[in-house]
This record gives sequence, C-alpha cells and structure tokens, in this order.
Amino acid sequence: MKKFLLIDDHVVVRSGIKVLLSEIYKPSQIDEAHDGDSALARLKESSYDLVMLDIQMPHTDTFGLMEYFKIKYPELRVLIFSMSPENIYAKRFLKAGAKGFISKDAPLEEIKKAINQVLQNSRYISEAMLESLAESSGAAKDTNLFNTLSAREFEIVSLLLAGQTISNIANTLSLQVSTVGTHKARIFDKLKVTNILELKELANSYNL
Repeated sequence: MKKFLLIDDHVVVRSGIKVLLSEIYKPSQIDEAHDGDSALARLKESSYDLVMLDIQMPHTDTFGLMEYFKIKYPELRVLIFSMSPENIYAKRFLKAGAKGFISKDAPLEEIKKAINQVLQNSRYISEAMLESLAESSGAAKDTNLFNTLSAREFEIVSLLLAGQTISNIANTLSLQVSTVGTHKARIFDKLKVTNILELKELANSYNL
C-alpha cells in the first residue's frame, strides 16, 4: 500500500490530489497537513512513500522544512507541487533535496508522470526546466539578480513580495525582527533596489 502526505494550505487542492491518488493507487493511505507544524506531526506518526509539498503556506518556513526533512528523514521523497514560477523556485528546491517540481497548472498526465517518477526514486524535471538548465549552463554569466540571494534571503524576498511585513516574516520564520531587517537591507543592496515598489518591479521583470 502506497502512503502519501499532502502538505498544502488549500483544502480544495488537497481534495483534488487526494481523489487523483486514490484512483491511481489502490489501496493507498493519503494523509493531509496544512502547514509545517501539522506536517511534522504527521511524519512523527507515520512514514510515507511520497510527500507533495506546496511552498507558499502561512506560518511555514518551507526551505527550513526541507532542511529538516533532509536531516531527519533523508530517504523521504518530496515532490514540490506549487503555483510559484518553476524557473525561479525549482532549482533552489531541487538543490535543497526535493526529488521534483511540478506546477499546479500542469496537465493531469504530467502530474501523474511526476508522481510516478518520484515514487520510483527518480528525479522529475519538466522539459521547460531542462531547457532552462541547459541554457544557464551554457551562459557565460547569469544575469538574474535573484540568483545571487541565499536560500534564506530568497525566502524573505518571496514573503515581502506576498505583502508580508517584517514582523509577520519574523513570526513566520521564527526569527528576530532585527534579523529580518538586516536580511532585508542586504537583499536590497544585492538587488540594487531601495524600496518595495522597486523590488516588485524587478521581480516582475523576471516573472517572479
């Protein structure tokens, strides 16, 4: 029996994937979690063949969660299932230990393919991502300034772009407000922006 854990804060998304998995894999156990804390509680109770993880959830440090998985559950197969742009996020999460990245907008057959490949302990990388990786490896210089950010800085940028305040971000990532402020200043310096409006314009230019 295959065992799945769906980590997503949207009930409708979890319900849809649950129906898909239950139709393909019979019998199967499909558990759900709505944030990092509930996901960790589930993992303490049971082991899973596959975890499907969204990367934008309230009160969840997703990069931190991936780091925890890597240390505590090194054999855990994680498939990122997200609306966030693949060209920006996929490489970072694959580097963090995810086995694949699939968009929620992907065709049903492609989602099934991604799930099957990760279950077989293979990596899933879309054709578009493979082309992007090939292009970046052949390029003399990566001009995307966002790729100069560390994983933590990139996570804070994502939250700033989502409209969260520094205090909200500190709460979500379990950091001091002053620490987030320092990160923000360093991020603005790296990206050569001076305010949130400029940050949003730069992000839009890279389809972030």
